[in-house]
Amino acid sequence: MTNERKFICDNVSVNGEGHLCLAGSDVVTLAKKYGTPLYLMDENRIRNRCRTYKDALSVAFGGSAFPAYASKAASFKELYRVMASENMYIDVVSSGEIYTAAAAGFPLEKALFHSNNKTDEDIRFAIENGVGYFVADNEEELAAIEREAKKAGIVQKVLLRITPGIDPHTFAAVATGKVDSKFGSAIKTGQAEKITALALKKEHIKLSGYHCHVGSQIFSVDVYLKTAEIMLEFIANIKSEFGFCAEILNLGGGFGVRYLPTDPEVDIKRNVIMLANRIKELCAKLDIKLPTVILEPGRSIVADAGMTVYTVGTVKRIPDFVNYVSVDGGMTDNVRYAMYKANYTLLAANKMNEASTIKANIAGRCCESGDVIQEHVPLPSSITRGDIIACLTTGAYNYSMASNYNRLPRPPIVMLKDGESRVAVRRETLSDVCAMDV
Repeated sequence: MTNERKFICDNVSVNGEGHLCLAGSDVVTLAKKYGTPLYLMDENRIRNRCRTYKDALSVAFGGSAFPAYASKAASFKELYRVMASENMYIDVVSSGEIYTAAAAGFPLEKALFHSNNKTDEDIRFAIENGVGYFVADNEEELAAIEREAKKAGIVQKVLLRITPGIDPHTFAAVATGKVDSKFGSAIKTGQAEKITALALKKEHIKLSGYHCHVGSQIFSVDVYLKTAEIMLEFIANIKSEFGFCAEILNLGGGFGVRYLPTDPEVDIKRNVIMLANRIKELCAKLDIKLPTVILEPGRSIVADAGMTVYTVGTVKRIPDFVNYVSVDGGMTDNVRYAMYKANYTLLAANKMNEASTIKANIAGRCCESGDVIQEHVPLPSSITRGDIIACLTTGAYNYSMASNYNRLPRPPIVMLKDGESRVAVRRETLSDVCAMDV
């Protein structure tokens, strides 16, 4: 039975006791050892994803291209140590992520600093910590970077964030490349050309190239092919107008991951090779030098490395209406369903050999009607208090978006590697929750 089971992630399995396993480790045993709610992360999965991107980009572009892990997907010190040991670049979006990476010993010259509204303090902090590249969103930010770089006596490398006008047809909440996006300067309105001219005049800014990001959960490479075409045509126009040819083209992240069995699986290597071939073809056609291409995967590096484990509390059956299975976590550790109805696969981790004969809404413990992790989840009819529920593919945007709503402590993160487990982020205590109160 174990070998015949098919899961959305190949690091998930069932052992002889009928227990769910992640990275070969018994999830039920881990729940007993560390308590619940519990975040689990498969370290080897993360490392393999990093290597997949690095190898694909190196082969496709001849060694100059590279990936930068998008920190907002999951940010904690141990993860930055993994990124450093894998020789990855990172992107960061706040002083908090910069501080965390620095505290982990990550070399910040390999960091790209994003955000549509960097404060003067953010900019100063990033410069003081030696962040390699700023991804500047707007004219006001350029002026602020110029001021702070002048004070520091440096020339800061900058990419300009450009909106190419692409709608990737994903969730509106995570589509970021349209003309009316809050991010970047649009090509269509002439603002991208204007901010380029402005950046080229700054004495303490070195314009290195451009960045764009068109959305998230993208399964088709066609979106990237079209984005690359628009961006390279823009680069060619800028070269003709100003004599400046971008050294770097950062196409952002966004490749999708499987949350449900119906989701397709992205072939990262194949997509990167197709993208490289198209970019090379366009560069030759437009008579521009091949730029250093950067991709910024976040979700696709950490998402299916993660799993969240809960203990069942109340089981409420409302005849002819709905079943509720309440767990000891919820929107405090996974707010994505409450935000935009994000899909997940959930399983009864201690009853994997029992048939799923009922459907139930998995409800969180918060005093909030919207605190639901997923609806209509198939479960064994025997589901009861004390059973273990696992939510798959939670490595991205779960811990990073966690909160203390209802004054609930956040779960720990336990890293799994080669059959061993270790705490990477300890469980918050009640004392931690009110540590900042005076």
